[in-house]
Amino acid sequence: MKIRRVKVAPDVDLEKLAGMTPGMVGADLANLVNEAALLAVRRDKKEVGMAEFVESIERVVAGLEKKNRLINPQERKIVAYHEVGHALVALSLPGTDPVQKISIIPRGIAALGYTMQVPTEARFLLRRTELLNRIASLLGGRASEEIVFGDISTGAHNDLARATDLARSMVKEYGMSNQVGQIYFAREKRSPFLDITAPEGGDYSEATAELIDGEIKVIIDGQYAKAKEILTEKRDVLEKGATLLLQKEKIEGTELLALMGRQPTQPQQAS
Repeated sequence: MKIRRVKVAPDVDLEKLAGMTPGMVGADLANLVNEAALLAVRRDKKEVGMAEFVESIERVVAGLEKKNRLINPQERKIVAYHEVGHALVALSLPGTDPVQKISIIPRGIAALGYTMQVPTEARFLLRRTELLNRIASLLGGRASEEIVFGDISTGAHNDLARATDLARSMVKEYGMSNQVGQIYFAREKRSPFLDITAPEGGDYSEATAELIDGEIKVIIDGQYAKAKEILTEKRDVLEKGATLLLQKEKIEGTELLALMGRQPTQPQQAS
């Protein structure tokens, strides 16, 4: 991180911050440092602390806090259970990024809450089981709503999009479907005369397209069932976590771990 021009507080953990900013280039990191420095000035601090750096990362990841956005109590409750559902499934499965923070403070244009997961190291390869567990974590919010309220909301639309994209990549790009096999189907078609990329598809049969769609659905349905199973088994933690989140608006991942009876250093157990 480019922090030579900023007076940094002793509590700043540069290694942890580096782990929270995977994929960011120099310009991105410079903007984060500048944002953290501005936050410190607004708070009348002489040094930039860990809190300012984390807040600047959250602003980039989830957008600015919108505390003036009014949410009715029932929607707030749904959001709390939704976000704790994400976090609890993630904390219950191996190969998922550790949960850093859970919040029900609206951010950005549309986010009513968010669960921040932070990788512990740079990753270039992901195993099939890890991808499946990530999909289960994404579907944990929707599963939590169904378990607690017996109904589902529109709040999972972005989760569903990301989960479906992952499942589609597993089937069409990574050869991770037994039914479809070790075949790459996500080819890009380029015109030999124009530098234009045509939409993918059309280079396999309708029967194959149906098989691909079916396999994507099998993955999504299977991981949704897994998320529901985990949350049903840990219903007491789900209730306690949502209650705590409603009280505090923000909780750390370590607080949810404590409710699970685990320490931050304990490895995640397979479910």
